[in-house]
Amino acid sequence: MIPIHVFDGKTVALFGLGLSGVASARALRAGGARVLAWDDAESSRDAAASQGIEIVDLRDADWGSCAALILAPGVPLTHPEPHWSVKKAREANVEIIGDTELFFRERKRLGSKARVVAITGTNGKSTTAALTAHVLRSGGLKASLGGNIGTAILDLPPFSETGVYVIEFSSYQIDLTPGLEADAAALLNITPDHLDRHGTLENYAAIKARIFSGLKGSGLAVAGIDDEHCRAITDTLEGAFAVAQISTLERVADGVSGVDGVLREWREGKEVSSLDLTGIGSLRGAHNAQNAAICYALARGLGLGPEAIARGLKSFPGLEHRMEEVGRLGKVLFINDSKGTNADAAAHALASFDDIYWIAGGLAKTGGIESLRQYFPRIVHAYLIGEAGQDFARTLAGEVDHTICGTLDKAVAAAAADAAASEAAEPAVLLSPACASFDQYRSFAVRGDAFRAEVSNLDGVVMQGSESA
Repeated sequence: MIPIHVFDGKTVALFGLGLSGVASARALRAGGARVLAWDDAESSRDAAASQGIEIVDLRDADWGSCAALILAPGVPLTHPEPHWSVKKAREANVEIIGDTELFFRERKRLGSKARVVAITGTNGKSTTAALTAHVLRSGGLKASLGGNIGTAILDLPPFSETGVYVIEFSSYQIDLTPGLEADAAALLNITPDHLDRHGTLENYAAIKARIFSGLKGSGLAVAGIDDEHCRAITDTLEGAFAVAQISTLERVADGVSGVDGVLREWREGKEVSSLDLTGIGSLRGAHNAQNAAICYALARGLGLGPEAIARGLKSFPGLEHRMEEVGRLGKVLFINDSKGTNADAAAHALASFDDIYWIAGGLAKTGGIESLRQYFPRIVHAYLIGEAGQDFARTLAGEVDHTICGTLDKAVAAAAADAAASEAAEPAVLLSPACASFDQYRSFAVRGDAFRAEVSNLDGVVMQGSESA
């Protein structure tokens, strides 16, 4: 835990008692603050109270005595309308910040030399953050991973002079971190997302761009340029800090390209190092080439050499439920991409394999799988589960052989049998549902765990490990 002393002797309001909220309450109390905590869910209040956190209904609190409101990142700050706690704080002229802002204020208070790597983007930020932490650790650095991935930022180890904090930032967190000041910052990509929270794509992009706002002269900005919004942001970056451009579509002047799965580092238009990602199962596909290129640039900025980075990339086991290789049965590869909860996400997985036995379905999103037609030739057979089964079958009709299995256990058994009979060199049984899980499972993670369990029950299968988020 990182004790937060910046509000020592003061009273702080806190709304939202999930992982980050509870961590913030404990960290603030450890630093001498009084924390008045609340959550709209009674179960969350009870769980926090059992840990000794003071529960106070903020509707009736004395906001004039509060130095700040610590807001959980998932609570609406502006759109579709501010949460009632936000309105209360603004009426009392109380600043509204998040746990990530507490992190940076405490780091500044201590004058810590610990370095911070800040990573954001619409897609791929979790894999990139985990990959970067893994590569830094394998290269001998003391790297901690947290923020929007796995561990709440204030539950990370206390600041040390030699530590590196790799922090994944959602747009919600950036919005609550006016003091964001990283040593290296990366923006992967921007596509329409969370517009109910930010109002417009332009607002969303502007918030993402703030990942670079606190870079100093010795800092490094790593920016994808394969979409128009990121390219526009990159064109506006100015300062003494270095800028590394990232593209999987074209050569760059300064930065790292990942064209056709080969990472190439460029400086002043000259290639200085390269790495072929072929054979690294956890980094299949163009989307992972971007993730790896971002990681490569960040690791170089933190002092690692190409050989050390290559070793780290090759040993990365991947993240659970994200293109995760869970096992093999002879030549058949089993892939858990349960995080593929919409068609756009599933497209990355479908683009990464040639002979696919596809398990899809669940609670469908708007548009279904119509946008995936370009990948249908890669699919040998589809095994449909959940509420979307009939609708998906209609879309696939006449183009992809398919079976409505209904449940995951039946789909895994059928797909495994068919794939084992394939003459392909490496048939892939791919769970990438293009659907939410809530019709049959309480989360994509539970669905992914169920897939892994079904695979592990197959006779002769060899299971593989993974690095958890």
